[in-house]
Amino acid sequence: MKKYKLNGGGYMNFKKGDIKGVLIKKLSKYMDERGYLVETFREDTIPDRLKPAMSYVSFTKPGVARGPHEHLKQTDVFCFIGPGSFKIKLWDNRKNSKTYGSVMEIIGGRDNPILSIISPGIVHGYKNISKELGMVLNYPDKLYKGRNKGEEVDEIRHEDKEDEFYLDFIKKDE
Repeated sequence: MKKYKLNGGGYMNFKKGDIKGVLIKKLSKYMDERGYLVETFREDTIPDRLKPAMSYVSFTKPGVARGPHEHLKQTDVFCFIGPGSFKIKLWDNRKNSKTYGSVMEIIGGRDNPILSIISPGIVHGYKNISKELGMVLNYPDKLYKGRNKGEEVDEIRHEDKEDEFYLDFIKKDE
């Protein structure tokens, strides 16, 4: 168990374990002589309540991380299918959750294509651990900045605070 000093005082204990509200699903590659196809999600394989509102693709340079951050209302539906491979780290920051303080780490991407559903209040970040540009797809259930981009961004950026999540994310692998 890791102990990190909180910005407001006190300590946060992280313990490895599953997190309620996180779904990790192995994705299949269907290969033939032309290449391969990956079904990133199907409405009959994601929770009924989850309705993606938009999609985007991001490309991350080798050795570069995105996050950690969390959303108050948004659920992310990430697909790590390659190119590239990522170390994904998740922390349960929901004080009323049975898995509060739990941390998960997963490798996803080219060699291990996965779908990762991340509920609101779960801090998340990922780092490209390959030597090539890495691609990530996301199908969040909320529009970025709301309808017509007229709302505040639903994001708490821990990478800007250099808090306990950020410190745990950037530490060297043990």
